[in-house]
Amino acid sequence: MKKIVSNKKVIVINGIHFSSLVGFYEEVSNVLTKDINWKVGTLDDFNDILYGGFGVFENDDEVKIIWEESEKSRQDLGFEATKEFYENKIKQGKPFNIELIQEKLNELIKGNGQTLFDILLEIIEDHKNITLILD
Repeated sequence: MKKIVSNKKVIVINGIHFSSLVGFYEEVSNVLTKDINWKVGTLDDFNDILYGGFGVFENDDEVKIIWEESEKSRQDLGFEATKEFYENKIKQGKPFNIELIQEKLNELIKGNGQTLFDILLEIIEDHKNITLILD
């Protein structure tokens, strides 16, 4: 019997460690940036760190992300958190595209929009060298 050796780096995001988007940013900063003086603080930052090269893996590394307690995160980063996220951006105004954010909020309220959890999954799935496992 042949043993298959995987060169994939395994990263664990644990949904028990957070219950908000800010908490998610803290969790991924802890597991993805470790020894660098930079923290994830926006969705764009999260996307950037997944390209690799300035965290715990390099650009061409094969990475497996295991999101433990993902159902808890799906709830925590669901409709209410997303609604609040968009409403805060609208209140803040510039530099945000208020029309676009209002459209996203309207879609969410109609039941057609993405939640923060959905957006995070999409960001991860856009990185072809990353395999995501929801646990």
